[in-house]
Amino acid sequence: MAIVRNLQRVLAVPLVLFLGACGDEAAPVPTTPSAAAPAPTVASAAAEPPDPTDPAARAAAIVARLSDEDLAGQVLMPYAYGSSATEVDADNAKANQGLAGVNTPAEMITKYRLGGMILVGFTVDDPTSKTNPTTNVENPKQVRELTTGLHEASRKLPAAAPLMIGMDQEYGVVTRVTEGVTMLPAAMAFGAARKPELTEAAWRAAGEELAAMGVTVDFAPVADTLNTRGGGVIGSRSFGSDPKVNAEQVAASVRGLQEAGVAAAIKHFPGHGHTTADSHDELPLIGQNRKTWESQDLPPFRAGVTAGAGVVMSGHLNLQSVDKGVPATFSKKIMTDVLRGQLKFTGVAVTDAMNMAPAKKWPAGEAAVRALNAGNDMLLMPPDIGAARDGILAGLKDGSLTRERLTEAVTRVLTLKFTTEATPQPELSVVGSETHAQAVTALNAAAVTVLRGPCTGPLISGPVTVTAPGSREVARVNLIKALQAQGVQVQTSGGSVVRLVGYGDERVDLDDAAAITVMMDSPGLLAQAQTPTLIATYSSSQLSLTALAAVIAGKAKASGWSPIVVGKLPRSACAE
Repeated sequence: MAIVRNLQRVLAVPLVLFLGACGDEAAPVPTTPSAAAPAPTVASAAAEPPDPTDPAARAAAIVARLSDEDLAGQVLMPYAYGSSATEVDADNAKANQGLAGVNTPAEMITKYRLGGMILVGFTVDDPTSKTNPTTNVENPKQVRELTTGLHEASRKLPAAAPLMIGMDQEYGVVTRVTEGVTMLPAAMAFGAARKPELTEAAWRAAGEELAAMGVTVDFAPVADTLNTRGGGVIGSRSFGSDPKVNAEQVAASVRGLQEAGVAAAIKHFPGHGHTTADSHDELPLIGQNRKTWESQDLPPFRAGVTAGAGVVMSGHLNLQSVDKGVPATFSKKIMTDVLRGQLKFTGVAVTDAMNMAPAKKWPAGEAAVRALNAGNDMLLMPPDIGAARDGILAGLKDGSLTRERLTEAVTRVLTLKFTTEATPQPELSVVGSETHAQAVTALNAAAVTVLRGPCTGPLISGPVTVTAPGSREVARVNLIKALQAQGVQVQTSGGSVVRLVGYGDERVDLDDAAAITVMMDSPGLLAQAQTPTLIATYSSSQLSLTALAAVIAGKAKASGWSPIVVGKLPRSACAE
């Protein structure tokens, strides 16, 4: 059963334990059950067993019998140290002791009755690395073994449900598992290709591989709309600066992932693309007026919700036209009135990492209660798991958090878990398959963009020499192999130079004497390049460079269109 066809239906079932859905007008979450949908007693629920094929009914029945401690744990999604659920080395055990007072990830699930866990990875050039102090993913086989153990621990809890296992597998600069998987390009490549059918196919391939590894939620796609020139911190993680194109791409990505049984998490609501600050460090300002924000930032999120996205991630962002000075994560006006009321979202709202600076304005327990009261259902990466859990329990006792709000959140979480569980897990053999490579190759070929230079025939005559900054050696070697496979003569020196640059590179990394400059990330740097031919691939993956080689060799046309303005260059010198 594909999520994209069923998730909205099951999540739209009235959460009969407590409240009705939002109407046309946004309304505060009531503190008592709706008169239109009276809450059944536990006895009546027991008298009429829930339909085992209905995720929402199963979730409601389970929530009715959970203790406060069980409910509090179900809304927590921390990370853990160690690449196995039950066996970790001394260093990882010590780190888990400091984080949660346990040795292993499985023990963490048991102690705190967790509803979820995020798999993390640290690399120096990852813009999200500040919140990821460890790496517990290595390759598909290891990830599947890890997630199998995590799910087993979760099913022993009173909720008897699989774990919600999330991962930031955006591809491009934010990719957790790189070894052995079919690498999609960064989101901006999809925006350049402008072919939703190829987007859907590529993300379906990605979803099948994630499902095979045991991941149930992918924190992707990024639904943020950039400003015209692509400034800010999001860059190639976004599909681009056109809200309509972005909306089509977000919807296609959601459909692809969820057809494979993995819930898509669109982020960073209400939009991080028109900001200049990094929400890892400070509270970025979304400065547009309400009308402009709704026309630029909101359409991709609306499209993702309409496509059936299972999850929306809230951003630590100051949308001053709606709730000035309040991070969206903690704003009921944004997370309830806009997301639930205006966009009619019925799925799981998850916070961005709670160990980011704007969320640490309050102690972990208070921040947890504030985020739940705003309308979030799952708290991602609390900086202190015990304090977050205890804060929720204290909120229930002193009335600052109603049990109705908490049970609403847990019912949504469990409903999503049972929905993703309904799709059989693929065999690990699908990961890196030829079928998936073909789907992604088609997308990469459609994305290659010539911003300056010839559009037909070989782009270089004679021998070629490929150069790049030292950090791009893997990409350089991959392009050499791809060019050779196309019949291009490549030599170590003396040939026409193809210069590769990528994420984080600057003017000093360009080579004005080169024949071709290729940008493997957001193409803004090409505005400063002096070479006669300028190409954007938006990605340094092997499949992207294979597509590039075909264009350089004159065996494929560059049909891509830059999703952002690059200086005075045309969006494409070749696309019709």
